[in-house]
Amino acid sequence: MADQKTKTRHHHGNLRAALIEAGIDLLSEGGVEALTLRKCAARAGVSHAAPAHHFDGIDGLRVAIAEEGFLRFRKRMLDFADAGEQSPRGRLQGICKGYLAFAREDPALYDVIFSFRANSELIEQVQVNAAPAYQVLRDTCAPLVPPGTDPLVIETQVWSLVHGYALLNMTGRFGACTPPDDAVLALLDRIGIAA
Repeated sequence: MADQKTKTRHHHGNLRAALIEAGIDLLSEGGVEALTLRKCAARAGVSHAAPAHHFDGIDGLRVAIAEEGFLRFRKRMLDFADAGEQSPRGRLQGICKGYLAFAREDPALYDVIFSFRANSELIEQVQVNAAPAYQVLRDTCAPLVPPGTDPLVIETQVWSLVHGYALLNMTGRFGACTPPDDAVLALLDRIGIAA
């Protein structure tokens, strides 16, 4: 009876979504090395051939996981921005805190959404999915861009600071001397943003 429940659990919803969620669970438990189509199928309670109906191999599954990851990433940034001080600087602090929280809470998913390098077709697909998340950064930085400054300069400075800190923290580069998020985010005030 337990096997039957496992095998039919996808019938309560969307099999594609169930496979993506299974993939995210596998990533969380074992990193990128743990992600296989066969394991996703087993986790979702379907035959090992079922993922082929929804994804073009493991790369297709990774793109779908990245798409879901970027949705969650965007939501996390906006949730933090909406919960904080509603000034331009307060919202910027909020999205950065949400960025760091997402990286800390779901490092394997964070790694997947920023790891597409080799296949240009996959990179294009992932960039389409990343655009709404990047737009959060762009919209939040816009009121802080000094007149006559290219907005991309400020966006790049903010993104580099928060992304670099997240990666350094995730890879243990700070060792026991990890600075608190607030200390790092205080560096935002040193970026050439408008007062």
